[in-house]
Amino acid sequence: MKPSRPILAALFTFVAATQLPAQRHTYVIVHGAWGGGWDWRVVDSLLSAQGHQVYRVTLTGLGERAHLANANIGLTTHICDVVNTISWEQLKDVVVVGHSYGGMVITGVADRIPERIRALIYLDAFLPESGESAMKLVGADGASFFAQNTRDGLIHPPWVTPDRPIPKDVPHPLKTFTDTLVLTNPAARQVRASYILTVDKGASTDGFSPYAARARARGWPVHQMEADHTPERSAPRELVQLLLRLP
Repeated sequence: MKPSRPILAALFTFVAATQLPAQRHTYVIVHGAWGGGWDWRVVDSLLSAQGHQVYRVTLTGLGERAHLANANIGLTTHICDVVNTISWEQLKDVVVVGHSYGGMVITGVADRIPERIRALIYLDAFLPESGESAMKLVGADGASFFAQNTRDGLIHPPWVTPDRPIPKDVPHPLKTFTDTLVLTNPAARQVRASYILTVDKGASTDGFSPYAARARARGWPVHQMEADHTPERSAPRELVQLLLRLP
């Protein structure tokens, strides 16, 4: 039986809506402090549904690796977590996304293996220069907050409590904030990069605005989206739409 015109029209609409993108990317996502790869499940699903490959790295001592938490985990450990994922999975031409503290990590990753990276995307993230630490970037107020909430080398902010159900934020190793990032590879400066600044509704700036300004000063594209600091939770679809425009 010959299909009717309405059926054919509906079929063509479905096929068009589910077409895979002409170019597929490999995304390596680096979460922020206290978080984990678990926080990016929805973003992963949305990207994967469009044919992209996604790796959600959970940094040592966090997320499902919280059992490894200790005071000796430093920034280099977390940089190695991501470098080793890319190297051992034999990934190339990757889009590396760093959220918040993750900006410290992906900057170090780019310094180690720039040849493997297609683009860097800083999402409401630290954008450090060589010789800076996250502790330096958060300033005196941030340092005071960490000092008041650190026990046994781990930062326990007020919202991180043991009674919350899994998955959840967990204490974060202090040393990752106090370690100084040293950059030595000039080739890392040639890696394409962009910055996404998230701002609350009705606002034009937030605490990460200075790093968006750094990105502009480097000539990077800077995009602003209306969301809180964790758009992977509050606005995943809007975030994915923006991510897909950048690589």
